Amino acid sequence: MESRFKVSPRLRLVLLVFVFGTVLWEPNIVLAEQSGDGAIEGMAELCSVDLRAFLPPPYGTLENTVCRPVWNTHLLRYSQTNDHVVTIVLSAIYTTGWVGIGFSKDGMMINSSAMVGWIGEGGHARIKQYYVGGFNSSEIIQDKGELPLTSVPPYVGTQGATIYLAFQLKFAARLKTQPILLAFSSRLPRYHHHSHRHLLTHHDDKTTILFDFSKGTIGSFAMSKDSGSAGRIRRTHGILSMLGWGLILPYGAIVARYLRHRDPLWFYLHTVIQFMGFIIAVAAVVVGVSLYGTLNAHFPAHRGIGIFALVLSILQVLAFFLRPSKDSKNRRYWNWYHHWVGRIALFFGAVNIVLGIHAGEAGNGWKITYGFLLGIALVLCSALEALAMLRRSETSANHPAFQMDPVESSVQKL
Repeated sequence: MESRFKVSPRLRLVLLVFVFGTVLWEPNIVLAEQSGDGAIEGMAELCSVDLRAFLPPPYGTLENTVCRPVWNTHLLRYSQTNDHVVTIVLSAIYTTGWVGIGFSKDGMMINSSAMVGWIGEGGHARIKQYYVGGFNSSEIIQDKGELPLTSVPPYVGTQGATIYLAFQLKFAARLKTQPILLAFSSRLPRYHHHSHRHLLTHHDDKTTILFDFSKGTIGSFAMSKDSGSAGRIRRTHGILSMLGWGLILPYGAIVARYLRHRDPLWFYLHTVIQFMGFIIAVAAVVVGVSLYGTLNAHFPAHRGIGIFALVLSILQVLAFFLRPSKDSKNRRYWNWYHHWVGRIALFFGAVNIVLGIHAGEAGNGWKITYGFLLGIALVLCSALEALAMLRRSETSANHPAFQMDPVESSVQKL
């Protein structure tokens, strides 16, 4: 009996990879989005450009102006008066398309208000305020938003290869720390003749920074957005989802597929791992429901797929308790159902992790972490599949198709 439970080198490899992935898995969500600090420092010299030569007043004649490189080729100039009037001039290298700067309460693109400027066909300059109600173009509404613009008309224009967006805001109190969204696209907005509005094309790139208008400093929004209550819930939901659906449940399925020759050890391992992953996945859903209500978010695809994957996982648990005996004629149908429902649940769980990273506008740390987990699982499956094929071929070679009749063999021995 003891030889049946002897751990083989292949099993030790699987357990080592599982423990290794569990210990090292820690998403680095506080990574700064702004790489290339040397390039940003090189942009600082452009702050000496004299704006009076091409910007109309009051944008070209600002006093006590603060100028800071904020992202890529983007420079942010601003001035704040004692009566809380903030004048902003955003500049960036420009060829075509649009450039935008948005203000958000929580740093998310959804429910933010943005000023977007571009130079259209024929050299017509346009700057509009947009309210971002969703990810689709139809949900980004022109001439709407919550920015408290003053009576001074906004301005957009180019000087050389640089575009300048200028506008003025009047706040009830002094503007201090504020999440700022920066984005650009190389494609011009599409003019919709029926509504007489310009629909924004999808951005080529975007970022979110935490800008302190009282000090002129830039902070990491990735660190800030996870420091509050909603941020902690978001972080917990992401960790539980990735741990359950991205690590534990896939490895439980790997054990069931590639360690069946270690019966009944594979069954106990598979059962324990999957139940542990199921509990974590349920906890992730509970935290996600709380997060959904806290943020008043609207991500129907992420929410719907999450519920669907949860239902499939519950069916798997019920099927475990209702499984027929090995001798039952219905066992083959139960096996077919159990295998394919599990695979479908894991597939949609993986898809939903990607959707969640996108919807939450998570940093590169989350993407790298899940990419690492997914890559390890795929490499491990490939290696174990190759070993399984090799083992089957060896077994087939050791059992010839034509064997000696045992009766005849016993006669020869006599």
